[in-house]
Amino acid sequence: MQEYVFNYPYTSAVELAKAIADQEVSPVEVMRQCLERQAALEPVLNCFVTPMPEQAMAAARLAEQAVMAGEHLGALHGVPISVKDLIAVGGVPQTFGSRTMASNLAAGDAPSVERVKAAGACIIGKTTTTEFGCKGGGPSPLSGITRNPWDLSKTPGGSSLGAASSVAAGVTPFALGTDGGGSIRLPSSFSGLFGIKAQFGRVPVFPVAATPTLAHVGPLARTVRDAALLLGVISGHDRRDPFSVAGPVPDYLGACERPVKGMRIAWAPHLGYGKPQVGVLLACEAAVKTLEGLGCEIVDWEDTAGDADKDITSIDPIDLWMAEFYAGVGTRLKATLRDNRELLDPAVARMLAPALHQSLEDYYAKVFRRYELRERMRQRFEGIDLLLTPTTPCTAFGADADAPQDAGDNIISWMYATYPFNLTGQPAASIPVGFSAAGLPIGMQMVAKINGEVDIFRAAAALEAARPWADKRPELPTAGARQA
Repeated sequence: MQEYVFNYPYTSAVELAKAIADQEVSPVEVMRQCLERQAALEPVLNCFVTPMPEQAMAAARLAEQAVMAGEHLGALHGVPISVKDLIAVGGVPQTFGSRTMASNLAAGDAPSVERVKAAGACIIGKTTTTEFGCKGGGPSPLSGITRNPWDLSKTPGGSSLGAASSVAAGVTPFALGTDGGGSIRLPSSFSGLFGIKAQFGRVPVFPVAATPTLAHVGPLARTVRDAALLLGVISGHDRRDPFSVAGPVPDYLGACERPVKGMRIAWAPHLGYGKPQVGVLLACEAAVKTLEGLGCEIVDWEDTAGDADKDITSIDPIDLWMAEFYAGVGTRLKATLRDNRELLDPAVARMLAPALHQSLEDYYAKVFRRYELRERMRQRFEGIDLLLTPTTPCTAFGADADAPQDAGDNIISWMYATYPFNLTGQPAASIPVGFSAAGLPIGMQMVAKINGEVDIFRAAAALEAARPWADKRPELPTAGARQA
């Protein structure tokens, strides 16, 4: 391995993997710089609930040996990555952001973790999450407050808090997160990243999640192609997850090279019921105009609805989502809610309790309304390739807050643009489209029809080329400047 001075932070995963394969840089040197950055920024950002420096360096040494021996290299060979604490890494604590699980060790690797390891990636640690992934921001009772690199007084967005913050800060080029209602897309929007949940089941989930019909595992990355690279590795059927899609994995990287001219794209500023901030709308509208200038046909989402007053897709489905998500988590935590409620995040406990009191009849009424929503949404997508919306109605809020100030008693309903597409299972991503006057990132959501991830990557790569963002980086203080 030749001596080579390598500037690690903010190098893309695609570039890193090629440089390592070409023996331009040692995986050990890459990991050394990665771990140095992680250690320097952790007191400032608080991204990792379980750092894994020894395991990471051991993996990097093995990666270097494979390169020098001329062995076949995986797509992520030697590239550092982090894993959200809701995802199992065998033999490593899996705490779910909760004091109730602080001593829990994962028995084995999740399928996504098996696959990134097999592809040669080196896991540097488990990232912070809101408790059991139940909030879109705010502290975890176990790990405390995780901060946004763009403004340390703000949240990076949840529940994939540490994944988003660390990637935005250049600790790793990408991360594995989870999304049951927006937990990849929300932090991507707040932290200036591209994040995607693929078609439901495209990435297998195991062990079984508390919310098995809503849960996704997917990438958060600084570039579209890095996300495509990682998603390609973790996609594909696994017999342990009967929901997982049994079929060829789409060529996500290849889709990034396909032209967008002629794509028919619908724009929905509010989905019929939301209230995004003016600055968020303006940034998204500018991105929509860019796509139009690239040859896409832009149509109004409302024009695809027919009688919008009676269309279920024009009604906020928060009650359908809460009935499924919080009932699942609440059932898993029923004994804790009864016997040790004080150990739980008060905001989470407040949301879980009512979901356990719904009758079986009420629950199944919502299940069938969910199926109605899914079918009607499928019909509306028949005439379009993508739907665009603001990912979030606002930019990042306070790091210690559970939700924006105007959210009211429901700490989830402000996320109205993301959870509908967990109910339908469609592919959905958030892509950076600019910054607020205060310098905070703004994201736009791209939603594809069923199994239509390639259309997201087509449009996202084209928009990234026309309006690049990866060269914009937060100004980070030293470790001694930790916020109160």
